[in-house]
Amino acid sequence: MDWLGFTIVVLCLLVSAFFAASETALTGASRASMLRLSKQGNRDADVVSDLLDMRERLIGALLLGNNIANIGASALATAIFTSWFGDVGVLYATGVMTALVVIFAEVLPKTIAINAPDRMALAVARPMRLTMYVLGPLLRIVEVIVRLLMRLFGLAGEHQAILSPTERLRGAVDLLHHEGKFEKQDRDMLGGLLDLRELQVSDVMIHRTEMMMINADLPPEELVREVLATEYTRIPLWREKPENIIGVLHAKDLLRAIRASDGDTSRIDVSTIALPPWFVPEMRPVSEQLKAFRRRKTHFALVVDEYGEVEGLVTLEDILEEIVGDISDEHDVVVAGVRAQPDGSVVVDGSVPIRDLNRAMDWHLPDEEATTVAGLVIHEARSIPDRGQSFTFHGFRFRVLRRERNRITALRISPVPREAELEEAKPRRAGTSF
Repeated sequence: MDWLGFTIVVLCLLVSAFFAASETALTGASRASMLRLSKQGNRDADVVSDLLDMRERLIGALLLGNNIANIGASALATAIFTSWFGDVGVLYATGVMTALVVIFAEVLPKTIAINAPDRMALAVARPMRLTMYVLGPLLRIVEVIVRLLMRLFGLAGEHQAILSPTERLRGAVDLLHHEGKFEKQDRDMLGGLLDLRELQVSDVMIHRTEMMMINADLPPEELVREVLATEYTRIPLWREKPENIIGVLHAKDLLRAIRASDGDTSRIDVSTIALPPWFVPEMRPVSEQLKAFRRRKTHFALVVDEYGEVEGLVTLEDILEEIVGDISDEHDVVVAGVRAQPDGSVVVDGSVPIRDLNRAMDWHLPDEEATTVAGLVIHEARSIPDRGQSFTFHGFRFRVLRRERNRITALRISPVPREAELEEAKPRRAGTSF
């Protein structure tokens, strides 16, 4: 009789270990991995996905099965030890069963499952589906009781995630990078792709102060020389004043016109070959602008503000660079906008976008209130700093190296400890001259 009892206890512990491993595996399984395996024809992955869709009933089945096995094993072991040692056998049974349950029915199976949750989930999927079918009526009663109790305590309601799906995906990418499974370049590309819906055209455009434009009233020979002297293929044309843009000249159209005129540039009328300008609002989301570029089969648009004034231009390349990083070709002029120094500081042009600096240096400077580094300093200082002034915020010290009129053209940025930032919080508003 004792051997039969021991056999039943061992079987109960094995059942308990199965439920413990199943709980860890199924709750830790990746839904994305299951979806991928399902598309590849793995039937067990379909079962896992179905179980995860019934998460509430699944948890009930796991806990119910686990507790039935543990309680049954403990009760039977208590009876055996009591028959051997009398009343003190209860203490012996408690100590022995606690050790056996914790080690062999909890820690060991859960440790095995947590090391390979996806593989273990595929292995236990079908047995768990059968268990849920067998325990179905009892699980429904448990669910009703639980929901009534939750409603009684005001805990009923839909599950609300702290982070949006996009933020959860971004967190998964950051975690993979932190674990060394993702290179920084890959992380930045996926991060840039996720940021497209949050960015506006004004965040990625080339400001009008940096635009290359040509006066359409110039003599044809001089205009051709201007076009050939630039590295751009699409150039806005203006008349009377730079804000009055009448068209966009494509270098290929100009070359065709030169060939048609047998090389006589004086016979070229650029107004007849210029393309009509396409104006887009600066508050348009970048993701929508990307779709618009693909729909219109063009790569160039002029950006206007709410008053219709030209603020800059945006190209398809500008948007793609938000995803893949800087794109350079043999005609690009290399401008050193970020220069690391031996002392750990970085000399940055004021016009460098904050997003580009964060990507290059793996920093996290905020870009909600300003687009460029100079704009961030002006926003924090609440004024246009003079040359030599220094400010400390967001964990960095910003020192103005050059200023031209009302523009900050160069800064030195140095990381500082958090304690130093707190100590300098007051003087940074007014600025400190060196």
